[in-house]
Amino acid sequence: MPYEGPLPPLDVRADFWSLRFVEEIAEVYAVRKNVAQPLAVSTDRGAMATVHADGGLGYAATSDLSPPGLVRALRQALAWARATARLGLFDTRTLPRPAAVGRYDAPSAGAARPTRREWYEMLAAESQAAGFDPRIVDWEAGIEVREATHRLVTSAGGDVVQRYRFVMAGASATAHAGGDTQTRTLAGERAICQQGGPEILARFGYAGCGRRVAEEALELVLAPDCPSGTMDVLLAPDQMILQIHESIGHPLELDRILGDERNFAGTSFVTPDMFGSYRYGSELLNVTFDPTIPEELASYGWDDEGTKAERVHVIERGVLMRPLGGAVSQARAGLPGVANARADSWNRPPIDRMANLNLEPGTSSFDDLVAGIARGVYMETNSSWSIDDSRNKFQFGCERGRLVVDGKLGQVVRNPNYRGVSASFWRSLTAVGDAATRRVLGTPHCGKGEPSQIIRVGHAAPACVFSGVEVFGGDAP
Repeated sequence: MPYEGPLPPLDVRADFWSLRFVEEIAEVYAVRKNVAQPLAVSTDRGAMATVHADGGLGYAATSDLSPPGLVRALRQALAWARATARLGLFDTRTLPRPAAVGRYDAPSAGAARPTRREWYEMLAAESQAAGFDPRIVDWEAGIEVREATHRLVTSAGGDVVQRYRFVMAGASATAHAGGDTQTRTLAGERAICQQGGPEILARFGYAGCGRRVAEEALELVLAPDCPSGTMDVLLAPDQMILQIHESIGHPLELDRILGDERNFAGTSFVTPDMFGSYRYGSELLNVTFDPTIPEELASYGWDDEGTKAERVHVIERGVLMRPLGGAVSQARAGLPGVANARADSWNRPPIDRMANLNLEPGTSSFDDLVAGIARGVYMETNSSWSIDDSRNKFQFGCERGRLVVDGKLGQVVRNPNYRGVSASFWRSLTAVGDAATRRVLGTPHCGKGEPSQIIRVGHAAPACVFSGVEVFGGDAP
């Protein structure tokens, strides 16, 4: 069935119904230790039917996109809606019935792109540059290109078509010397991920990254361990995105706050009464939900329930303003939310997910951030994370550190780690980098939900300074 063609007549007697079509085509390229890995190509195509009837809600997914297949899915969803109506937490007749009509096109969607040979040649060049020293024991360069078309049609007259192109690139090198092994990556595992085409790689200086990550891996394997103690921490954007993701993004998901994820992905230390008054961080903390930045990984025009995407503050001047909750969760909680009802595929229903969650830039240059630190560590690129089931107490590790002494960057150190509590860590934010320190990054692998969903999330952040942080090295207890 053509995604952008007319739908056949669908006679479904219900209060409301929608069909969400998804087609995604992915190609994954990699060169490891100068050996081209087999090309992985996949196509995923199907539709999710959602029906509101008698106050109930039902879903049914199908890969049969013929008119009879769609009708069967709608009727199955209708049967589930009627069967569960008396057991629901809310009456679906009170929910909005999206009727948006429009189109969203990501940068470069549908445009020409490099050939498969050209992708492999580019990766081979980075691989060959990385393996320049016998102490480099493993190295790899890889890229994933994903083309997607999503369409949402509703019984209220809604018809939204959204077309995407995602590029997710990475490179890594592992060094071994003196009984120690260290790995350095390019901003983390596929953290260089945006919507667009080859211009993304140019934006991040991908050419030449193989040699750079290998040199830094060698530097790390010969470096001393990070010292332990209470000190200032300057976090690079590729670590800030993890900090935002785990200790702001997940705790603010409204379905989690309402208890939906309690037995799987955990609950949240945030409670509904906190919105509008709770001091989440210092006055320098401004966080926006913003699916409108064209190149960011999770930008879109409408969420998977048909709610128009808009930029809003979830934290403003340190005060918690609103949760990350879609239309259904908003109705349940009686709280304003955002357009973040999202599903990772056609065979999953939308749930509350982060999209683009960004920390807004401040006014300090990178040199100013460093100059304001008497004793501390500059940490780059997440390597490990651990956080409790209420998304409060955490411990994070980074790939690379540099000591900061009397306002100057100094020696490189390995295994830099820090720990804290979300509820107080963000209040220790003492300086926020300006727009020149900001990077638009993300992750393609955010997991949540039952059944499990792995979704793309964007984060943009500047470098930031936190004071009085507990820091420790790899040998610390």
